[in-house]
Amino acid sequence: MRLEVETERFYLGRSYSQAVEYFGGIPIQIPLIAKKNYIGEIVKNMDGILLPGSDSDVDPSYYSEEPLPKLKKVVPEKDATDFLVLEEAQRLKIPVLAICFGMQALNVFYGGSLYQDIETQIENPLKHEQGIPLNRLSHSIEVKSKSKLSKFIKGTNQTENVKVNSHHHQSVKKTGNNLIETAWTKDGVIECIEGTDENRFVFGTQWHPEISFENDALSKEIFSAFIKDCENYSNKKRKLK
Repeated sequence: MRLEVETERFYLGRSYSQAVEYFGGIPIQIPLIAKKNYIGEIVKNMDGILLPGSDSDVDPSYYSEEPLPKLKKVVPEKDATDFLVLEEAQRLKIPVLAICFGMQALNVFYGGSLYQDIETQIENPLKHEQGIPLNRLSHSIEVKSKSKLSKFIKGTNQTENVKVNSHHHQSVKKTGNNLIETAWTKDGVIECIEGTDENRFVFGTQWHPEISFENDALSKEIFSAFIKDCENYSNKKRKLK
C-alpha cells in the first residue's frame, strides 16, 4: 500500500486489485508496517507479490547517493516495507510483478541505482509524465529479443511500434544484480527489467499495465502470465504439504 503522510492513512489505487481479480487472483493489500516478523507471516501465505507504483521516491541513500533538487518526497515506511517484502519473496521464490515505483524499488533491492530525475539527468528526454488520460499509450519502446516481454508481445500479434503509458520522473540507472534490461525508450530510459532465474517470474515494468489491462493486449498478456505463475507456485506449495 501507500501512506498518505498528511492524514496517516494507508491506501492503494483500485486498479491494482481490479486487475489481479480480473485475471483470477485474490488481491490482498499489505499495510506499510515494516516489521520483519509481521511481513514474514503475511508473505508466507501469498502466491505472488505485486509491487505497485507510489507517489514517493526511493531514498537515494539505499544506492549511496545524496538527494538531488528534483527528488520528490521519500516515505521511509514505504521503502522499508517493500524491501522486507522483496526479501521474503526472494527467500520463498515467490513470483513478483513490479510496476513503476515498484520496478525502481526492485532494482534498488538487487543493488541497482536510479536516475533521481529524468528531465535533469538524461539528455534530450522524452515526456515521461504524460498526464491524463492515464491509460493513453504515449510513447514507443524497443524490446530485447528472446525476453519474457518479447514473448508477451508475440502473444498480442503485435511486432512493431509497441507503445505504453508513462507516469514517472525517475528510472533505472545501473541495473541490479540478477536482473537484465529488456526494453528502452528512444531516449535510453529503461522501461522493463526481468530476473535472470528462468525458474521464477520476476518482471518489472516502468509503465502501468494495471490501468490499461481492459483495452491493451500487452497489459493483458503481462497480468495473465503473472497470475498463471502465481497459480503454479500455489500448486507447488500444496504438493509440498
